Amino acid sequence: LLLLLEATLLQLVISSHHPFYNGFYYNHIMNDMGNGQDKVDYFNGARLVVETSKDPVYSYSGANVTLPCHYRYEPDLGDKRKIRIKWSKLRDDYTKEQDVMVAIGKTYVAFGDFKGRAHIHKTSQHEASLVISDVHLKDDGKYRCEVIDGLEDESDVVDLWLQGIVFPYQPPRGQYRLNFHEAEQVCQDQGAILANFNQLFQAWSEGLDWCNAGWLADGTVQYPIRVPRKPCGGVHLAPGIRSYGPRHRHLHRFDAFCFSSALRGEVFYLDHLDGMSLEEAKQSCQDAGAEIARVGHLYSAWKFLGLDRCNAGWLADGSVRYPIVKPRPNCGPAEPGVRSFGFPSKGRFGVFCYKER
Repeated sequence: LLLLLEATLLQLVISSHHPFYNGFYYNHIMNDMGNGQDKVDYFNGARLVVETSKDPVYSYSGANVTLPCHYRYEPDLGDKRKIRIKWSKLRDDYTKEQDVMVAIGKTYVAFGDFKGRAHIHKTSQHEASLVISDVHLKDDGKYRCEVIDGLEDESDVVDLWLQGIVFPYQPPRGQYRLNFHEAEQVCQDQGAILANFNQLFQAWSEGLDWCNAGWLADGTVQYPIRVPRKPCGGVHLAPGIRSYGPRHRHLHRFDAFCFSSALRGEVFYLDHLDGMSLEEAKQSCQDAGAEIARVGHLYSAWKFLGLDRCNAGWLADGSVRYPIVKPRPNCGPAEPGVRSFGFPSKGRFGVFCYKER
């Protein structure tokens, strides 16, 4: 009787119907290996493959950009299938930061700051590319393209890198006066955002050397050193990014590393014969149909538009600076850069204005 019962159960297992979803047959196998896994799912049939760009996609603030994503079946199933496409923005550790959009057929919903700026670009049957219009500074980062077909869910990741510049920032109050939230705000006030590590590393590789520690977007405090020296971690440490690690976002105070992208407008210089006060400078920009430039505007114009001016001018934060592309006598150090006179309480200077195209 026992042998007959075992034979009957075996026959039921062999002849049992496997669940069928979207062309895939799933087998459910109980795992008795004692390793905590209750079951293993696998399928027989076509395999869903999702592919994005292996190289970063470059863009800049205010532009439109397409993040490529395509999917296919191996072997090709031929007929058109109704799949769901989901795009998410990721943190550097690949955990989800926010939903970008979800699309089924021609119907899609964008979320948060991406509303009105994101849609799916479909020039072929198996395309799931994401179009982002009017790119914002904080759009820089990793994006996951996820294609869902029934129980099948495959994804790939593409990087969006904004062309930009990192600049250190100290407020008028002086060095190490900003907690994390204040650092976020001062960067925003200067037409920028807090830089992330990748942006700081890129700036270091291009020559940024700065001995004062500053906040980054992930809440860590770091600083880039090209020439090792005693006050900057010691002469025996190799060049690189020095890190204090995560700091308390309310209690600890440092400077900030801000990131600004290429401009949608232009920066130009105005002056009067006897110079201007800060308030007069602001009014002069308004009279010219512009606004007084922010620090991020000046750095971006220097890097991307080649702005070179040996005359000091007011900026919106009350600082006085000037950009030098071609170093020359009486224009500061021998290296290109944005020179600073600090935050003078008195004095009359020209002004840098910014006007969007």
